[in-house]
Amino acid sequence: MSEIQARAAGASVQPPLSQAVGYVIVVVLGLIIAGANKTVMMVITKILKKTTGEDNRKTEMFMTANRTVRTGLTASAVISSWLWTTAMLGASFVGYDYGVAGPFWFAAGCSPMIVFFALIGISCKRKIPDAHTSLEVVRIRYGRVAHAVFMTLCLINNIFACANMLLGAAAVISAITGMHIIAATFLLPVGVTVYTFVGGIKATFLTDYFHTAIILIIACYLSIKAFTFEEVGSIGKLYELVQAAAQRHPVSGNQDGTYLTMTSKGAILFGILHICSNFGLVIMDTSYFIKAFSAAPSSVVPGYTIGGIAYFAIPWALGTIMSSLALGLENTSSFPTYPRRMTSTEVSNGLVLPYAAMTIAGKGGAAAVLLITFMAVTSTISAQVIAVSSILSFDVYREYINKAASDRDIIRASHFGVIFFAAFSAGFSTMLHYVGIDLGWTLYMLVGVVTCPGIFPMAFTILWRRQNRAAAILSPILGMATGIGVWLGTAQHFYGAVSVSSTGQILPCVYGTVASAFSPILYSVVITLVKPQRYDWAEFRKEKLGLERLDSDSDITVNGPGSEAQQTRSSFDSQELKRWGRIAAFWSIATFLGHWVLWPLPMYGSKYVFGKGFFTAWVVVGIIWLWITMLVAIFYPLIDGGVQQMMQISRGLRERKNAVTSSSAPSVTNDSPEVFRMNEKS
Repeated sequence: MSEIQARAAGASVQPPLSQAVGYVIVVVLGLIIAGANKTVMMVITKILKKTTGEDNRKTEMFMTANRTVRTGLTASAVISSWLWTTAMLGASFVGYDYGVAGPFWFAAGCSPMIVFFALIGISCKRKIPDAHTSLEVVRIRYGRVAHAVFMTLCLINNIFACANMLLGAAAVISAITGMHIIAATFLLPVGVTVYTFVGGIKATFLTDYFHTAIILIIACYLSIKAFTFEEVGSIGKLYELVQAAAQRHPVSGNQDGTYLTMTSKGAILFGILHICSNFGLVIMDTSYFIKAFSAAPSSVVPGYTIGGIAYFAIPWALGTIMSSLALGLENTSSFPTYPRRMTSTEVSNGLVLPYAAMTIAGKGGAAAVLLITFMAVTSTISAQVIAVSSILSFDVYREYINKAASDRDIIRASHFGVIFFAAFSAGFSTMLHYVGIDLGWTLYMLVGVVTCPGIFPMAFTILWRRQNRAAAILSPILGMATGIGVWLGTAQHFYGAVSVSSTGQILPCVYGTVASAFSPILYSVVITLVKPQRYDWAEFRKEKLGLERLDSDSDITVNGPGSEAQQTRSSFDSQELKRWGRIAAFWSIATFLGHWVLWPLPMYGSKYVFGKGFFTAWVVVGIIWLWITMLVAIFYPLIDGGVQQMMQISRGLRERKNAVTSSSAPSVTNDSPEVFRMNEKS
């Protein structure tokens, strides 16, 4: 990147852990988790089927969890969905490059669109409550051509998102254990494939919860461990170390060359790039729609809002602390690369976090980073895999191959999609590695230029009744062409060549991403003005999408989530959903203004440089926020819905036991010997 100072290549760092540890984590632990998940899911599925009517062999349960997921588990799943390897690795490396502004803009590039998705999600609940994927919405409104266009855009999004995660995770695992990077790339999706294959979206929710709990516990541990390291000792001492680092190698584009300022040209450019590309990742990722469709109507807005705001602390707090440690300690003998600085390749591969953790906690720190990297990549790949399998099963198989598909047919197609995409994403990531693409390049480019063209056409499909079919089809195509043209053109203009190096620089990526994201607005509006559509939202409800309703699966007569789901959908009238929509719009605007305007811009404009007291407060607030996020992700789902469902299961088991007891008890009739003897005595 243009803002990163050139660093001489030096001797490679010896992996602190053996290859055996890497294979144990990636293969053995992955299969153990998958096996345990399979066993637990089979037991849970059997119990839930008997007591509440939930049947994972039914498509509605496999893909949308009967649309009854409560607020706590929704919030935890939202946090987990954004716990990418890049969330921790990327936030640390932009902090290393730009200082405290880097992790802040990384976090601010995530939270607003997560909260904004609450508005999209509740609008879908109101207008097309029985949908399974966002692509069904496009097909119903605009037809098959638009359906094919958006299907391609969503698949591109999922492919590049998985590549982004696998590249970063494989590089870190290789650096920590010496495991071959290609072996890590292909073995990481194995365990994911097994438990997603078995459990569907319910397994994804539950496994996400487990993985998120482990990641946040380790993140909170690192946030405290940093200040028990003898060479740091306190936040004030860390401040002094970062100050000294700025004197040794000042940051180009930062106020006074310091790392301790929000006035950073490179960081704010990264923030613009990041928020645009993340809007693309959310809106064009069908896994977010699946989780929104899976949530109960009353849980969509609070779940996404709480999850989005809580998530902010993870890249902000962890990225700030770990990048500050790397900057402050890399000239000491305890740092893995001493006596040299980290090379550009090491930084771009996301090694700032593992090197900082190794510095303060030795092999334990390396093992902790290895574990959270594994947990993060498997959790997020699970969401991507089930998103792609939903596209292949519902939008390809059911729509174009077998319109009369049964539950069993669609589940089989979904299983094929799980296996196919896991293998394809590993192969695609391997190809990127061999042509010289790393985490830094994908973080700057791939998640921006190619994922953003569909943002506004997709949002208009759900929120704007006037967008016509031609606009929906042409505007994302023209937007992608515009974005790619601007990206390559500015790379040629600024750096004199179109290459992996020049296209990975921040300026071409910012220009290309902004053009890719916002040009479709112009194209859509202009094309729509020619012949505006006046779409009747009631048309959505005419489409029969719920398979259980089509198949008349009325043989289960229990008072569980299945029947509760139908009661919930019917009890939430249009006015109630509109109220939730207004609440979602308010929080979307408030989150954007808070994270992008009211908080950072005054510090940017005033060219403020952090003093020791302000830096201390900055870090303390980040740590407190991070710990609150951990409590929300771990305990809120248990308080909100876990206890209630356990009571419901207990009640169901008691009822079944009583029913079995009464049916097996000997019946007493007037002709029985007991009655005869009683009559004789009387």
